[in-house]
Amino acid sequence: MNKETWRFIDSGFGSPSFNMALDEALLEWHSEGKIPPVIRFYGWDPATLSIGYFQKVEKEIDMDAVKAHKLGFVRRPTGGRGVLHDKELTYSVIVSEEHPDMPKTVTEAYRVISEGILKGFHRLGMDAYFAVPRTAEEKDSLKNPRSAVCFDAPSWYELVVEGRKVAGSAQTRQKGVILQHGSILLDLDEDMLFSLFKYPNERVKERMQKAFKNKAVAINEISSKRIELEDAKEAFKVGFEEGLHINLEPYELSQEELDYVYKLASERYESDEWNFKR
Repeated sequence: MNKETWRFIDSGFGSPSFNMALDEALLEWHSEGKIPPVIRFYGWDPATLSIGYFQKVEKEIDMDAVKAHKLGFVRRPTGGRGVLHDKELTYSVIVSEEHPDMPKTVTEAYRVISEGILKGFHRLGMDAYFAVPRTAEEKDSLKNPRSAVCFDAPSWYELVVEGRKVAGSAQTRQKGVILQHGSILLDLDEDMLFSLFKYPNERVKERMQKAFKNKAVAINEISSKRIELEDAKEAFKVGFEEGLHINLEPYELSQEELDYVYKLASERYESDEWNFKR
């Protein structure tokens, strides 16, 4: 059976606004039939706190701490909670809702796309698997997450190793296209992460940070050998090809495409109206 060819873009390290604008532009171009489905890898310069589309900055985020750590800041077009993008591989997948291999429901499509990430972890020699919330309490906490921190919250078909979450992803559907992007943590500065959010008091913060250690983990904390960014890129690129039964063809953006992305970045993702007014 012939495998479908998707585009593969490794856009390297980009600013927060560029990263979100490129994901949005790819979604748009795919919806217009200009490009086939895409898998993209990227990093962040500077390290960045991204927040979910529906989060309230004033209520949840300590912007003084964000500035003190010299972090970038951006609101994602996808839902979910706050993510510190630092020592990680970030991926995005752009594919039509009508694609024959994409289930109609969000959770099932999430599982199919995440199969590529699962295979990537296996290629790194890690015993990753999908966890499904089973108890009424777990299912209820999906609807009412107590924490503003992404990796602190359970979700359907999340990827875990040794019972702890190793990748956090979010999805949106616009213009008939699925955009799923997420973080694969290589290393994590937990103290920095927890300094970026607001808490009722110090005790609550300490309790949440302590509980977090049991829920989430970075690859290099549990890997038998040190995984560098290039190792991760190689493993997850092949993982996506295996998991989604596709060929990935490298693609470089044209100057015209880049100009459009920069325009979108400055008009939307660098504007206070987008990032703060919710």
